[in-house]
Amino acid sequence: MPDNTPVTLVIGGTGKSGRRVVERLTARDLPVRIGSRGGGVPFDWEDQATWAPALQGVASMYVAYYPDLAAPGAVDAIAALSELAVSVGTRRIVLLSGRGEEEAQNSEKALANSGADWTVVRASWFSQNFSEGYLLDAVQAGEVVLPAGAVPEPFIDVDDIADVAEKVLTEDGHLGEVYEVTGPRLLTFAEAVATISEVTGRDVAYQQVSPEENAAALVELGVPADVIELLTYLFATVLDGRNAHLTDGVQRALGREPRDFADYVRTTAATGIWNQE
Repeated sequence: MPDNTPVTLVIGGTGKSGRRVVERLTARDLPVRIGSRGGGVPFDWEDQATWAPALQGVASMYVAYYPDLAAPGAVDAIAALSELAVSVGTRRIVLLSGRGEEEAQNSEKALANSGADWTVVRASWFSQNFSEGYLLDAVQAGEVVLPAGAVPEPFIDVDDIADVAEKVLTEDGHLGEVYEVTGPRLLTFAEAVATISEVTGRDVAYQQVSPEENAAALVELGVPADVIELLTYLFATVLDGRNAHLTDGVQRALGREPRDFADYVRTTAATGIWNQE
């Protein structure tokens, strides 16, 4: 690999989507720099002094904002990072965004206004939240308790997000595009949990509670107040029915259908992760 091959910076490169983007680019022998607080090159959203060193020599960038683009300060952070990136020569920026979140759309606008060659991957609820996120413990314990009722969600496999990001980062023809990505069908959280229970052969129940009850339970678990506030907002806003429809982002970007939730469950169950208690 030539020393002058352009570097791709993956911010959030140890997270659900970022880790997969890194794996795909690395498998193609493309130079990748992981930007995170916990590994790779130091990058901290709360410390702008870390941004410029991470961007040195970077031609393209994948951005997954932590904890979520709905969090306070996200818009300003995305605007500042995008403008800095363009000023140092990082032209191609791919932003992972969220469906139905006004704040996320404002971050998308901030990116577009920066002058970057931008693409947005606007995603629905991650399937992997059941196996790599905060719901893993609940599935392992045999009961998922959430303030989500009959409104369905088109869960997206994070591997599909990574496939879209890889294509956008390595091929031309995607600049200025918003790829809104969903799975191929709608499922309620109760139906999603029932699928996990059926495939694993374990008794995993689902219980709907009020937002207040959910917040109180999270307090008892020691979850930070700002995280509780964010989760309460996401369940109350994003799952109010506004996202209860399918989109064709995966098909447009990749020319294939998105992975089904049941396929994700079968693949994940085979790892044994849900059998650990």
